[in-house]
Amino acid sequence: MAREMRAASFSEFGGRDKVTVGTMELPELKEGEVLIRVKAAGVNPVDAVIREGYYKDMMPHLMPVIPGWDVAGVVEERGHAARRFEVGDEVYAYARRPEVKWGTFAEYIIIPESYLALRPRNLSWEETAGVPLAGLTAYQSLYDAGNLQEGQSVLIIGASGGVGTFGIQLAKARGAEVVGVASARNHAYMRELGADHTIDYKDQHIGEATKRIYPDGVDLIFDCTSGESLQQSLMALKPGGTLVSILNQGKDLDPGINFRFVFVEPHATQLYALRELAEAGKLRVHVSKTYSLDEAAEALEQIHTLHTTGKIVVVP
Repeated sequence: MAREMRAASFSEFGGRDKVTVGTMELPELKEGEVLIRVKAAGVNPVDAVIREGYYKDMMPHLMPVIPGWDVAGVVEERGHAARRFEVGDEVYAYARRPEVKWGTFAEYIIIPESYLALRPRNLSWEETAGVPLAGLTAYQSLYDAGNLQEGQSVLIIGASGGVGTFGIQLAKARGAEVVGVASARNHAYMRELGADHTIDYKDQHIGEATKRIYPDGVDLIFDCTSGESLQQSLMALKPGGTLVSILNQGKDLDPGINFRFVFVEPHATQLYALRELAEAGKLRVHVSKTYSLDEAAEALEQIHTLHTTGKIVVVP
């Protein structure tokens, strides 16, 4: 007999009114897959972007779509040859599949066991769910694409948001100096995370303010917002420095800039690295608000404002 679950989903692209909560039938558990009982699901800006239909030409969507790519939960069942984890193990994952269909805003999700890592033991379920997508994005942007080294300087644009929050902490864990860009109300928060300097994008030119701190420029710019803030920052990039963006794909940039665009990939080994940092006290997760499954549409509206401090989470 097929198992049913409650889930938030949408059957056509659009606004918050397209998201409904109801009962859905779980798919069959296949070889190499595990069934996870969802304890918490992180909410990310991309979830609202997908609901609006902006990614429909980038990857296939199978309606109805359950939003959500972040999950923290418990292994309940294992398919054939899925033996890396035991039933009852507490895990977390960045659950993006090649097709957009089965997300994490639900009571259960089935995903390949290769996506999973044991969760940080010192974090709550809600905090754990806030790590995968944003944490991996910052990790792959700073460490892989940006090759950030000890003693270097990094300017993080949008440093108080989900990805930026991890960006500050991962940069400090690597021994770099950090300039965080966000509104003034978030400056104390960024400094608590380890930012050495803060800049308010609302009342000063980001590039000029950065140059006053580092006259020769910074080694790395990590762009989490794009737009005018990115354009202002470019003058502060040191010759030979690197620009990494998770939004801008380089179309309006000088081709001479050492530029990397990052679209985060699932990576269980890096999730274990993030787990180690969290358990060592070098990675904190600020959950500013939790939402019930019935409030999933509201959570997507909040994340769509792009003014969320830290992370927000859906708890089924």
